[in-house]
Amino acid sequence: FQDYALFPHKDVAANVAFGLRMQSLSRAQVADRVSEMLELVGLEGYGDRRVYELSGGEQQRVALARSLAPGPRLLMLDEPLGSLDRALREELMGELRVILKRVGVTSIYVTHDQQEAFAVSDRVIILRRGRVMQQGTPQEVYFHPASPWVARFLGLSNLVPGRIVAVEPGPGGETKIIVRTSLGELVLSDLGQFGLDQEVTVLIRPEAARLAGEQAVEGECVIEGIVRGCSFRGSQTRLEVHHPPDVDLSFEVASGGQRLTELGEPISLELRAGAINVLTEESRDQTASD
Repeated sequence: FQDYALFPHKDVAANVAFGLRMQSLSRAQVADRVSEMLELVGLEGYGDRRVYELSGGEQQRVALARSLAPGPRLLMLDEPLGSLDRALREELMGELRVILKRVGVTSIYVTHDQQEAFAVSDRVIILRRGRVMQQGTPQEVYFHPASPWVARFLGLSNLVPGRIVAVEPGPGGETKIIVRTSLGELVLSDLGQFGLDQEVTVLIRPEAARLAGEQAVEGECVIEGIVRGCSFRGSQTRLEVHHPPDVDLSFEVASGGQRLTELGEPISLELRAGAINVLTEESRDQTASD
């Protein structure tokens, strides 16, 4: 549970043993299993401690050990990291995946945090009002969202309306499509599901952009804009770019030694075609029906 739901009047060992005592195991068997579970979650030697003496992360580890101790066929986790601070949440995300993999129990993990879902899961299912909008591996869902709604849900906000104005043969048997948008015409690869004059939504993922060089790179589009925000975040710098008259985009570019454009100044960005998706509302409906 998000709030741990531990028994405050019991110590750590008694909390973990709760489900085991319902299985009519001997005292020695219960003690062995409790010790095994505490070692699994990194709390070896904590059995005699009171739960209110533990940190939030330690309490959540106890709750996980208690759930795993009886050997369930299915484990359900309801936003288990929601009440933890960011640093602890980052730490436990990786630990949870390792523990669940080691135990080998099938788990359903409910969360509204997209990064948390990607970090913990083997398979992601996105629900909207009880309907499945998309499912697949974390990589499939992120790199190929099924619709504009799914993209927005994943926090991908660079969505620009467009219309396909040309479909042309490309090298290697691929088909090239030209999409006319308020950013200009974008030349992209087509997998065969789009037609001439079709209204579409272009998704530009935040990692698509880099500062434009003196020479254009083949397979990349160049857009112009005005810098509205610049936030250094270590290895990445988040850029907020306004393209007149009414398009606002967010990008994460690699931080380096070069000087970034100041607020209010113009900027040129190259967009990798491989980090741009063409989406339709129809694909959302098809995914929901499937």
